[in-house]
Amino acid sequence: MTACPTGIAHTYMAAEKLTQTARSLGHEIKVETQGSIGAENVLSDNDVRDADGVIIAADKDVDRSRFVGKKVLAVGVAEGIRHPEQLIERVQSAPVYGGEPGDGAGGGAAAASGGGGTGGGKERSVAYKALMNGVSYMIPFVVVGGLLIAISLAVGGHPTPEGLKIAPGSFWEDVNNIGTIGFQLMVPILSGYIAYAIGDRPALVPGMIGGWIATHGELYGMKDASAGFIGGIVTGFLAGYLVVWIKKVKVPRFAQPIMPIIVIPIVATTALGLFFVYVLGKPISWVFTHLTGWLSGMTGTSAIVLGAILGLMIAFDMGGPVNKTAFLFGSGLIASGNQTVMGMCAAAIPVMPLGQGLATLIRRHLYSEQEREIGMAALFMGLFGISEGAIPFAAARPAQVIPANMLGGAVAGALAGMAGVADAVPHGGPIVAVLGAVDGVPMFFVAVVIGAVVTALATVALVDVAERRKSGARAGTGGGAEVMAGADAVVTVGGASLAVAEPVTEPVVAGPVAAGPVAAGVGAGAGAEAAAGGASRTAVAVAPVPGATAAPGQGSDGEAVETDGAEIDGNDVSGDGQGADADGDGDSDSDSDSDSDSDDSAPSVEVLSGYLTEQTVKTQLDADGKEAAIREMAELAAGTGKVADVDELVRVALAREAQGTTGLGEEIAIPHAKTDAVTAPVVGFARSADGIDWGSLDGTLAKLVFMISVPEAAAGDEHLRILALLSRKLMDADFRARLQGAEDKTAILRVLGEIH
Repeated sequence: MTACPTGIAHTYMAAEKLTQTARSLGHEIKVETQGSIGAENVLSDNDVRDADGVIIAADKDVDRSRFVGKKVLAVGVAEGIRHPEQLIERVQSAPVYGGEPGDGAGGGAAAASGGGGTGGGKERSVAYKALMNGVSYMIPFVVVGGLLIAISLAVGGHPTPEGLKIAPGSFWEDVNNIGTIGFQLMVPILSGYIAYAIGDRPALVPGMIGGWIATHGELYGMKDASAGFIGGIVTGFLAGYLVVWIKKVKVPRFAQPIMPIIVIPIVATTALGLFFVYVLGKPISWVFTHLTGWLSGMTGTSAIVLGAILGLMIAFDMGGPVNKTAFLFGSGLIASGNQTVMGMCAAAIPVMPLGQGLATLIRRHLYSEQEREIGMAALFMGLFGISEGAIPFAAARPAQVIPANMLGGAVAGALAGMAGVADAVPHGGPIVAVLGAVDGVPMFFVAVVIGAVVTALATVALVDVAERRKSGARAGTGGGAEVMAGADAVVTVGGASLAVAEPVTEPVVAGPVAAGPVAAGVGAGAGAEAAAGGASRTAVAVAPVPGATAAPGQGSDGEAVETDGAEIDGNDVSGDGQGADADGDGDSDSDSDSDSDSDDSAPSVEVLSGYLTEQTVKTQLDADGKEAAIREMAELAAGTGKVADVDELVRVALAREAQGTTGLGEEIAIPHAKTDAVTAPVVGFARSADGIDWGSLDGTLAKLVFMISVPEAAAGDEHLRILALLSRKLMDADFRARLQGAEDKTAILRVLGEIH
């Protein structure tokens, strides 16, 4: 089950990650989402009964009464996005949830603090979850109220010295009044559902009534002021914990049925109401009134500083607790008449997704094809004020993306504060300005645009610096290079994601996975590959094998040879760059003579269904660059008679490289081409002693190179099958070592013959 306070992005991202990961690990899973539109894909009684364990990834209170007797692991919703594999592993040993007296629809404090695993302290505190539960129910009331008021003023209002006024008795006055009711209900709803999350149903009534009292200062002698949303938060917590305390009182058995329906609500409401009226009301109202007045009087430098601080908080964790704290501060002040604080927040909210999406357009080569697609989605989400659109980038490159986000958010918030931008609804992004909820629209857009540009430029600068540092190191941190643009399925190879162009009905899992560093270039919500922020990978470490490279004066088989141009086993030792297959027919005289004795020992098994043969294997590439290597391998494939146009094959392969490197890292490259320049599928393999710069994100040079060429008609199934076979075998370190150390073509084919 997944749930977040707003139920917009985190809820569904966590559900998607858990589903993908479970399926890739061979588990059956069903995920219930409790989003902004309500519960979807609801778990039935049969689902719960048959489940081996229950994962609750939620930042708000959820009903656990259904899961009594089941292994329950409860964590924050971010854990479901970042570490889905670890959650699936840990739930198998989670404690059994036994339930507590009073557990109900809301779960109660007992459910939040006990029963079920807590994920190693990752679950949010009771107070945080209760507060976020109240916020999640409050937001729709503020949105509806704010938009109705904004629309009524924009359409039916006319300017006066005191601002926009609506004609009495008009249609738009009725619309405005309906919106005002939404605002009036905001604090009672906030207070009621805070209490509900702590004390369950009996706490709902005292919480709501307490929130209503907090907003009506005349009840406690403050005619022109009230305790506002701060008072509502206080009454919510007081009501919740008061109910929890009353529940602990032992009563006769005959009185127990009426306790949650009559006794507890009446006692708690009366006690809380009187306590707030006579004790808490005036002090809290005084604090809230002075806070509102201080914020309203902020201009110049002080407004800029406040805007920068709020922008930093909004951008820090994109929907997390710090973000929600700033958001609650801004939205809570709307009903009190101060909309400038929300204006600062609203300008900062879309900056992160817009900036990250813009970064993928500015420096395309720094991002994989999949990341560029995620960037387009982030741009769209940014327009609608969904800051979570930047999470995949922050998960993949936190050290670069989060500082850039915070810088851009601070700039946007500061500019909005300086200009006095106001927002009448608790939301951000261009959408609120389009709907007429923003006052100071031109400066609002200026703040958003400048903030997004700052974020984009800072991101590409930091990522570029990080990639340059990484390019000089050979430490395996996961390739992460995406290959084959527009792919619909993914095969995982040593932490890198190799996309294929046709849908896969079942995920291809290349060997075991283990927790490791985040693979650069892998974003969240990315199909079946390892998830960013919680990526799991198995390193493909290719160890140089002694004897793999012929020493001066020796052939590949270790026998002494002459260096005047003679060729042994298809290896060029003359230094003229012409190997045994330089003539393009794949049958040099040297091969015929020197290999005549080894033909009988050639492997009889087919390699990759016969697509890879002795003719398409080269023990050492002559090329020292990527383009030259692709041409050399295309000419090698031409020796089979299956290549109708070598130049066209090279052109298509290089065009694919221009979209994104096929260097997977860990000294592996798999260039490929889909073109009718080949008449049948053909796979070539070659090694490079010194390695070739293939633009791999981990900076390693490619020493094992496979080239796949298929005609357009066979592009789907054959690509998928070949990639699946290769990916599984490349996970075997011993296989790679033997492939690297094979002395001649016969030995290479013998090793490659293990692929099946």
